[in-house]
Amino acid sequence: MAAKLMYRWYRLFRVLSPLCAQANAVSTGGKTVIARVSSQAPLASLTVSNLSSQTDKLSAREQLHRTQSERSELEDLIGTASTTDDLFHLGEHYPINANQAALIITQLSRKVVEKKLKPESILEDARFQHLLQTTNKQLSQVWNMALVNLLRSLHFLGLDRSKRELQSVEQEMRWRLRRMAFKHLVSLAEQLAASTPRGAPSALLSDLVKQLELRWTEIEDTRTVVGLMAKVGSFSPALMDRLEEKGLEFAEQFNPEDTRKIAMALALQNRRSIPLLRAISYHLVQKHFALSTSILLDLAFAYGKLNFHQTQVFQKIALDLHPRVPELSPGDVVRCIKSFAYLKWLNLPLFEAFAQYASDNANQFTPAQLSNVVLAFARLNFQPRNEESFYGKVNGRLDDQLDTLDRHLQLDLVWSLCVLQQAKAAHLRKVLAPEFHTCFFADRSAKGQNYLLKLIHINTTARLECADYQGALLPLEALDIKELLGDRKATPLQTSLREVLKQVVGDETMARFEVDTVYGWQIDAEMVLNSDVQPLPIAAFDAPHLAQSEGSRPLPPGAKRLAFLRWEFPNFSNRSKDLLGRFVLARRHLQAAGFLIVDVPYYEWLELKSERQKAACLRDKMNKAVAEDMAK
Repeated sequence: MAAKLMYRWYRLFRVLSPLCAQANAVSTGGKTVIARVSSQAPLASLTVSNLSSQTDKLSAREQLHRTQSERSELEDLIGTASTTDDLFHLGEHYPINANQAALIITQLSRKVVEKKLKPESILEDARFQHLLQTTNKQLSQVWNMALVNLLRSLHFLGLDRSKRELQSVEQEMRWRLRRMAFKHLVSLAEQLAASTPRGAPSALLSDLVKQLELRWTEIEDTRTVVGLMAKVGSFSPALMDRLEEKGLEFAEQFNPEDTRKIAMALALQNRRSIPLLRAISYHLVQKHFALSTSILLDLAFAYGKLNFHQTQVFQKIALDLHPRVPELSPGDVVRCIKSFAYLKWLNLPLFEAFAQYASDNANQFTPAQLSNVVLAFARLNFQPRNEESFYGKVNGRLDDQLDTLDRHLQLDLVWSLCVLQQAKAAHLRKVLAPEFHTCFFADRSAKGQNYLLKLIHINTTARLECADYQGALLPLEALDIKELLGDRKATPLQTSLREVLKQVVGDETMARFEVDTVYGWQIDAEMVLNSDVQPLPIAAFDAPHLAQSEGSRPLPPGAKRLAFLRWEFPNFSNRSKDLLGRFVLARRHLQAAGFLIVDVPYYEWLELKSERQKAACLRDKMNKAVAEDMAK
């Protein structure tokens, strides 16, 4: 009887007096959240009898209502607490359950962000540990959304992943995954993906991704598509495939920021999804969005990274970016120039603006940044109008800083200056010195072979284009490029050119095919013509351009060497008939070596339908090359 009476007294005490003094300590806008119980009616004045009678009058429905009201009031206090101390105070003075403890922990993490506090100060507090243990004892009572927020908060606060409490929360989450709302799965997956090291996903994240793969059809808005692609897609190629399908469905609804995020997600994951890229490009152009500078730069980067060509988008980026060039930072300029160089797309007004910016602000660029500008210009074979001023500033800035650059970047820079015909004897001596280039000959990787070819090109520039060069040159045995080029599959243009040329010369001894020269370039075909423009047996004559010459006789008076060079689609700038810098350098070197160049570009060759037309075209080109040389 006494126990029953005490229980009723306790229930009435909770209803009539919910710790008014503590409630008054937490208020909003000066208004008390829970009213203070009048001091005129102290609890001591209540007798046991009237306590019993009051409790007996409470129906079960009224008790449930009061319990829910009390809980909502406590949760209101949690939501309106202004400091971490207020939150801890509630945890100390209220009989809280696991769900309310989870809410307090979530609010504590938010206060850490708002007040810019150190998470360690929260984790080391004994009151926080008490809250953590409260949730751990009754995890099954925590609501789904509260559990999601609890897990996010614990990760944000940096709780040790080996802690039993955190592992329990994660395990509870794994048990509930199938019953959780899709939006909760998305929210949690995005948070875990952001905090999980690449290549080491947790068991919970793996289960989450599997659930998303199964329930991807529940995606109903662009925000979910964009968020998952940007944050979670990299953990599952299968999920990314589904998200790309959803992206096509919602492409028309994407705003510029969505488009940027999707393009960057595809670029960072190296996913060249042609249908999705076409869709977002189409709507980007058709809707005439006003794009911010950061979006323009990110789009240029993404399209460059994916090597996706969309001329209308490039033109829009160039048109919008051109007037803003003076406002960019050197890093932004370099990033944009490199992106367009990868795309092999040259917009003259924009690049002239970049060149002027680099000339005016050369001292603000780091040596590496300025080197990358030169590399991009060389790739596109772009020569600025203010050439003298630009290269004067660049050389003045880089000459003293050349030794501070990485060896590979130094070699790239000097090679690029050779392409642009701006290399000085001092530059050539620097990279052709044995102590500089010895390390490149020891590298047998594909990258190392590419740098060896560049080194041979620089050596050729020193031999053929720099009359005042006096310095070291590469040894003859280092100029054999057959191993460097490796075995390459013949292209249709290459095969067709060879077959037609055999018909033109009539005798295979009159021509040499796939000629590897000591200049670092391969000639598709070579012929020797006498003064009457008739082919001669090529093997009989001395060939200084070969590592090992077959013949020893000098060319007869009036004889000419012809080099046939095919130019494939990738050898040109995008949507133009201008060769890229590398191939301009090859053509120039072979001309300096005494060859007459017969160019065979793909766009001319494809227009010729019959073998007869192709043979006639080659004869005309040969006669024209000889006539132009004689006219000089």
